[in-house]
Amino acid sequence: MRYDVVIIGSGVAGLYTAIDLPKTLKVLLINKSYPWECNTYYAQGGVTTAYDHADIALHIQDTLDAGAGMCNTEAVRILSENSQGVIRDLIDRGFLFDKDNEGHLLYTKEAAHSRSRILHAGGDATGRHLHFFLLNQNPHPMLSEATVIDLLIENNQCCGVEVLVEGKQKIILADNVIIASGGVGSLYEYHTNASSISGDIHGICIEKEIALESMEMMQFHPTVFVANNWARKQLLSEALRGEGAHVVDENGYRFLFEYDPRGELAPRDIVSRAIFDYKQRSQKQVYLSCEDFESEYFKERFPNIYKSLNDLGYHLPKERVPISPAFHYAVGGIKTNLDGSVPGIKGLYAAGEAASTGVHGANRLASNSLLEGLVFAQRAAESILAHPSYGCGEDFTLGTEPLELDGDKEKKDELRRIMWNYVSIKRTPHGLSTALEAIERMLSENVGRLLRLRLLTARSIVEAAQKRPESIGVHFITQDEKQ
Repeated sequence: MRYDVVIIGSGVAGLYTAIDLPKTLKVLLINKSYPWECNTYYAQGGVTTAYDHADIALHIQDTLDAGAGMCNTEAVRILSENSQGVIRDLIDRGFLFDKDNEGHLLYTKEAAHSRSRILHAGGDATGRHLHFFLLNQNPHPMLSEATVIDLLIENNQCCGVEVLVEGKQKIILADNVIIASGGVGSLYEYHTNASSISGDIHGICIEKEIALESMEMMQFHPTVFVANNWARKQLLSEALRGEGAHVVDENGYRFLFEYDPRGELAPRDIVSRAIFDYKQRSQKQVYLSCEDFESEYFKERFPNIYKSLNDLGYHLPKERVPISPAFHYAVGGIKTNLDGSVPGIKGLYAAGEAASTGVHGANRLASNSLLEGLVFAQRAAESILAHPSYGCGEDFTLGTEPLELDGDKEKKDELRRIMWNYVSIKRTPHGLSTALEAIERMLSENVGRLLRLRLLTARSIVEAAQKRPESIGVHFITQDEKQ
């Protein structure tokens, strides 16, 4: 099988790339699970856009401020200046953002934004609505329940992928490959990601000596309901706090103001650390209180949160919900140029959470993620059309490394505990060394390829954290050995 373009992933970045590529090209999307099992589907808050032309400079500054001085300023400028264009494109294609009774777009505000500029759909189901819409817009075939287990590289050119599908390994040749496979959520014990998001493509990149960037920058969402048995924990959208929900302890005390004068509206890394520290220090449970919301408005504005928590026995908005931080978003990833191309490898691109464009720096500004996926996916598609890649051979053989071995499941669970205990919200040199020793031990053992790729990615996160001895953004490291 040979294609002009293979896209790994069916989230916002993969699908928006696909709909920007004409039907005259032979394009294939590959996703590891079902089409809807991706982080886009679970995104609640919305899509950021500069409110108008005058707001571009302020959106840029808000993004730079959240990124703690580590953003690529040019990438941020591209993001904001193209924001209104991709929103108009979605609307022109027929996508329906939420509007008021007079037909005006509704904008909301989230933490660290200086004004309301976030569009939403279906109340708190923006990702679900956007994902369904893009799936229906996509004109190209999709291969589901297929796991990419290798990238085919020849003479510094990407020539396709090796996949596992229906229990068999297959070679799929392509002149261009776009990695839009998402982040690394399943490396952590507590996370909000789709179950298929495990960082294995990053591990393949490490094997191929493809540069990863800012891998220490892992963002944790502060308000997550973790008291369930699912791998993916229930996210409670940033928009809740943006519209008036409060973080309180069991006595109703809003302790966040002890840590930052912005309280609930401080950047999410500050709020996550504050909750983590306060729970440890006080030994008190922490809750999200939505009691100031009017009941009917809450049901209409946040219908999915309302239903999900009601099904778990919590009657919102009148009843408080116990919360904890959990892993949410990989700020770092596969290093790309500003057109989405991967330096040094012709025909290889990355977009969305899998990529590191430099937009987010040390901390992603709330709801910039869907926007980044849209803007840089579009730029990747434009680059492919402007710079076609040809010349790969067809002489590739299937890998022989066992994909899974007995005992891998237990080691995956051990890895997730290690990453949560030592490489999450608060890090110490001793904790990072402990994590690295455990990962190296597992890498030295007889493990299947899929686990080994996860371990390589986890090791890259630990090593990047060890190389940054100072705290910045979502990377918080202290000499205090007490976790």
